[in-house]
Amino acid sequence: MSEALGIRFLVVDDEETIRRLCMTVAEGMGFSTMQASNGEEALSLLETQPADIVLTDLVMPRMSGLEFLERAKKILPRVEVAVMTGHGSIETAVQAMKLGAYDYIAKPFAPLEELRLFLRRMAEKIELVEENHFLRERMDAEIRLHGIVGATPKIQDVLRMISRLKDTRTPVLIVGESGTGKELVARAIHFRGSYAARPFVAVDCGSLVPSLIESELFGYEKGAFTGALRSKSGLFQSAHGGTIFLDEIGELPLEMQAKLLRVLQEKEVRPVGSNERFKVDVRVIAATNRDLEVEYRAGRFRKDLYFRLDVVTIRLPALRERRSDIPMLVHWFLDRHGKGAFVQVTSAAMKCLLEYEWPGNVRELENAMERAIALGDSHVIDVSDLPPSIASLPPSVTLTPPVNSAMAVSSTDLEDIERATIERVFEQVNGDKVMARKMLGISRATLYRKLKRYNIGSRTPVSASTQRLQ
Repeated sequence: MSEALGIRFLVVDDEETIRRLCMTVAEGMGFSTMQASNGEEALSLLETQPADIVLTDLVMPRMSGLEFLERAKKILPRVEVAVMTGHGSIETAVQAMKLGAYDYIAKPFAPLEELRLFLRRMAEKIELVEENHFLRERMDAEIRLHGIVGATPKIQDVLRMISRLKDTRTPVLIVGESGTGKELVARAIHFRGSYAARPFVAVDCGSLVPSLIESELFGYEKGAFTGALRSKSGLFQSAHGGTIFLDEIGELPLEMQAKLLRVLQEKEVRPVGSNERFKVDVRVIAATNRDLEVEYRAGRFRKDLYFRLDVVTIRLPALRERRSDIPMLVHWFLDRHGKGAFVQVTSAAMKCLLEYEWPGNVRELENAMERAIALGDSHVIDVSDLPPSIASLPPSVTLTPPVNSAMAVSSTDLEDIERATIERVFEQVNGDKVMARKMLGISRATLYRKLKRYNIGSRTPVSASTQRLQ
């Protein structure tokens, strides 16, 4: 943990010697310090100068430490309050923890290093909560915009393609490994555009029974085959006016590929057992985890169908190629599966998540987070809550940088992710702190601390009219 964190520290004690001692230790750690000799004075301070950490005595004149703790938590619900007890009253200290105190520490501090380590642990908890909150807020902003989680250049390229294609009828081919979110991209293209109110039909070509593929896609007439007791429209007709998403199209048999090509060219379908053709106006989005160019050269995929589908291709990066998106994805899945509970992720657990290779990509990450929530017994996810394949990652593992991935990160890059995000936002708003705070979804105090920590504000030219945060 970095020492100069911009943490605001308040000590409350009727003994001046104790206050000076605590402030000296806190200032040595880079904290901004305040002091108060009693609870009433401390509450007045908190009304105008919010603190991150409060260290209060339990036994004070005019107002007890317990009463001060309760009232301080009402003013600042997220402030971390620890209690000092010099009267051997462990029972009272435990009562304080039930009221929301972080922990207790006995006076006198012997050795003095004990106090410094105690304050460091409190600061680390604050940093963990802030990082989790920051990533959640940033993730929420991304989700509200497009429904896809990620801020790396490769994902931003995908989002730009979605924006350009959302109002067209152009065929789209989405290429990416299993679990990278191909259907999510297809849905974003459809539902963000002017055709959002029209049908979206998703078809998993790999799961269709070979003998029934044609009837499923194009429909059939009554009596066309055994069991066809009535006529039924196919999936192409169900998608008329909208979009049909053909997932894993590389799994289609060659014979079926020829019939699909005819539908795409003629824009009409002929149900099984019928001599009549029906016009269909359908935008086709196909997806595959195979290299279709290799497949058609090997004779496993029709070349003419490949070129018919390959009008616009969107290539989705594997999760290992955009590791800096992992923290944002983690908190999205925790919110999604945590049923509203606030769940934090320890630095050690996040380190494992960042270093893992993710052969199952985003889908595997979601499964890992769902498992951690189901098996965990607290609101904090640690290494032991992760799947064994991730938790047992050797500490000496060396990451192989992905090709052309400028945003690849290692296990020590959590701060770089946060710094890069803030810098990008500051560049977008031309250094306007008010706009930056609103875009990042964080408080004024948090923004000031982040700017100071990363030395961002001093490097950004800002007009006088935007210096004051609202």
